[in-house]
Amino acid sequence: MTFEQLSIFVAVAERQHLTQAASALRLTPSAVSASVKALETFYCVKLFDRVGRGIQLTREGAVLLREAKETLARVKATEAVLAELGRLKTGTLDIHASQTIANYWLPSRLLGFSHAYPGIDIDLTIGNTMTVAAAVKQGDAELGFIEGMVDEPTLSNSMIASDRLVLVVGSENRDDIEAGDLGRLKWIMREAGSGTRSVLEQSLRELHIDPSKLDVSLVLPSNEAVLSAVRSCGCVTALSEVIVMPFVENGQLRMLEVELPPRRFTLLRHKERHRTAPAREFEAFCRAHA
Repeated sequence: MTFEQLSIFVAVAERQHLTQAASALRLTPSAVSASVKALETFYCVKLFDRVGRGIQLTREGAVLLREAKETLARVKATEAVLAELGRLKTGTLDIHASQTIANYWLPSRLLGFSHAYPGIDIDLTIGNTMTVAAAVKQGDAELGFIEGMVDEPTLSNSMIASDRLVLVVGSENRDDIEAGDLGRLKWIMREAGSGTRSVLEQSLRELHIDPSKLDVSLVLPSNEAVLSAVRSCGCVTALSEVIVMPFVENGQLRMLEVELPPRRFTLLRHKERHRTAPAREFEAFCRAHA
């Protein structure tokens, strides 16, 4: 049974007339008659009775008419949904992002996109670089936003914005600290797998400091936990400048005069998976508001 056969059957059933149905469908009467006959033959059921010079639905035909009209209505509704998906009138956007981006960079862009496309539902999941990359690879997220880069052949890495890591200590620590002193300090670190941790370790290597030999007092799984801990002890940590600046300005933290290389915010996409219209449009929106 095809969509065309159902459409022809409904047209004939509603008019109780082959020629009128053929005219409405812009088909020949013989084509309409053949389509109805093919249905009856294939399914071994009589759909119409010839009564005098006209035709009438059989009981079986009346049952099929109800089902066929519901099916055609559903198909039309599905076509409307597809059309609206293409026009960004409806849809869902699944995004995974690491903490710094999710908490400080994405919110304003998500809000702006939501205002522009109110019919799009946005599902944001916060993790770290490793979990975000895994989600994009597995298809759980269409787009992933991380700090730094990942080495995964199936994923596309493209820069979406830039950021700067800075080193900070609690304000009570007034020691003059230079790059050569970093190896002897006590540290508070983000967890392994986070973009902040990986970028910091790479930056330290460029300063000829072995990250594995640092005196790490505490490893914490969120920026907020790291901030809280470093404000109350003499340890040093590295976080995004946008995160620490309010605490530097109010005197709770002191920024060290040690320059770290800038880092990139990266957009992850799967190289082979289809991107929906909302995903394509949100990527363009982020680049336009980077």
